[in-house]
Amino acid sequence: MGEDLSFASLDVDDVTGFGPEVTTIRRPRVGIYRFYLHYFSQSFTPGMTGSLWRLLLRALTSPSGRLGAIIVALLTLFVFIAPWMLPDPAAMPDLMAGAVPPGAGHPFGTDQLNRDVLSRVVSGGQISLSVAGLAVLLAVTLGALVGGLAGFYGGWLDSVLMRLVDGALAIPRLFLLLLLVAVWEQMPLGALVLVLGATGWFATSRIVRGEVLRLREAEFVLAATALGAGPGRIILRHLLPNVAGPILVAATLGVGDVILLEAGLSYLGIGVRPPTPS
Repeated sequence: MGEDLSFASLDVDDVTGFGPEVTTIRRPRVGIYRFYLHYFSQSFTPGMTGSLWRLLLRALTSPSGRLGAIIVALLTLFVFIAPWMLPDPAAMPDLMAGAVPPGAGHPFGTDQLNRDVLSRVVSGGQISLSVAGLAVLLAVTLGALVGGLAGFYGGWLDSVLMRLVDGALAIPRLFLLLLLVAVWEQMPLGALVLVLGATGWFATSRIVRGEVLRLREAEFVLAATALGAGPGRIILRHLLPNVAGPILVAATLGVGDVILLEAGLSYLGIGVRPPTPS
C-alpha cells in the first residue's frame, strides 16, 4: 500500500533518475506528522537528555500517547495558569457566611472559613505537582547514579551498594518519612522535597543496575572501551541513555506515589502546613 509521489512534492532525497520528465517513486504511506516527529527525534545529540526526548517523541506517534500528552499538558497548564484568574485561596471575604454551596461566583463552593474551594484545589495542585516533580527528579538522579555504578563496576562496590539498598527497602517508606518529619518539627517545603527524593530512589537503582548488567557486555560498550572511553563516559553516554525507557517509567509511576505521600503527610499536619493548600 502506497502512493505515487512526484519529485516536486518529495521532502526526502530518494529519487530514481534525472531528466525533463517528472520522476515518480513509490514509498510507504507515512503521515507528515509522524515524519517530522521522526526527523526531530534524530536531531538530538547522544546522551541521557536526547534519549528521553526521543522516547517522548516516539510516544507522540501513537494515538494513545498523544491523548495522554494532551491530558497532562492541559492539567498542568490549568494548575499553573488558573491561579491568576481565580480569587486568592487564603481570602475570607465573609467569615460569618461560612460554607457556601457551589454557585456562579464559587463553582466548587466555599469551605467553613468562606475560602473559595476551587482556588484552593488549584493552588494545592500546583504545590503537589511541584513537590512531586522535584522529588522524583532527585530520586531518579540518585537511583540512576547508584544503579549505574553498581552495575558497571560490580564486585565489592555492587555488593555494598545493593545491601544498603536492600536494607533501605526493608523499612517502610511512610514510617521512615514520619520518623524524619517528626524529628524535624518545622520542616520547610524545600526540605520536604529533599526528604521525599532521598527516600524514593532505592527501587530505581535496582532497575538501573539490572539493565546496566545486561548492557555492559554489549558490542557498543566493548567498542567504546576499545576506543579509549573512560568509565564515566561509558556510563553517561552509552549505558544510561539505553536505560532511559525504564527510568522514564519509574519516574512516571513515582510522581503519583509522591503526590499521595505528600497529601498523606499534609493531612497528618506534618507536610505542607496550613493555611497553605495541598
